[in-house]
Amino acid sequence: MTDRVDQEAWDRDGYAIVRGFFSPEEVADIGVEIDGLQAEGVAHGRSFRHGNLFYKIAQGAGGPVVQMVQWPSYHRPLLDRVRLDPRFAQLLAPLIGGDVKQIINQVHWKAPGAAGDFAWHQDSRFRRPAECYRNLATSYVQTGLAIDPHGSASGGMRFVPRSHVLGDLDLDTDTEVLGTAMRDAALDRVGLSGADIVQLELEPGDLALWNPFLVHGSGPNRSDHQRRFYINGYVRAEDCDRGEWAFRDGNPVPLGDEPALVHYEALRERPEPHHP
Repeated sequence: MTDRVDQEAWDRDGYAIVRGFFSPEEVADIGVEIDGLQAEGVAHGRSFRHGNLFYKIAQGAGGPVVQMVQWPSYHRPLLDRVRLDPRFAQLLAPLIGGDVKQIINQVHWKAPGAAGDFAWHQDSRFRRPAECYRNLATSYVQTGLAIDPHGSASGGMRFVPRSHVLGDLDLDTDTEVLGTAMRDAALDRVGLSGADIVQLELEPGDLALWNPFLVHGSGPNRSDHQRRFYINGYVRAEDCDRGEWAFRDGNPVPLGDEPALVHYEALRERPEPHHP
């Protein structure tokens, strides 16, 4: 495993892949933790929030379907250790430095046969309010750790390489990303070509990194196994007014007693457990 990203390729393509970032034994332990998190979501029965911790639950034919959990690290120690692993600090340092905050900490599931499409989008659409996220193109790195085989059969992510250099694109930001199918017409409308699409192929333990302006999406899981994906998004601290600290001078920073403002705007007004 290399602890560096090819800077030239990163700048050119807007994404990178690190093979074997976590070992099979580590991934197995992470998977057990994620399965416990999923069981919590099913027990809630419907979407549930407690501060920044948020379970997004859909209703399937067989009962509740956990689609995503945001900020599980507040109460899942192993997942907290993963996001603060020194390997992340080493990987991020050449890209965004040693003083790093975190604004994304979430787990995604795609069950076999379950609808779990993500429309073509850029993560930049979610960085709001915009004034809190400065120099977005060069200060932010999204990462995704594969817990299961992640490819075309399992509804793995697809990238449009080099799309990040175009900045914010009009990819129908009024449409909900989760649950909306990828449509090449959306790419055509902004001057991109479906012929350039790259399918992300990851084995358990592989890590993908991508730029917030990189156009990406994913389709349904047609495999016979779950597709679990642990996403952690990091930002150069001086360029962001939101988020929890992750690393100071390359050293991990534990979560504080009070959660930081990230995306949940009503954090201070309604921090108590509730069903949204």
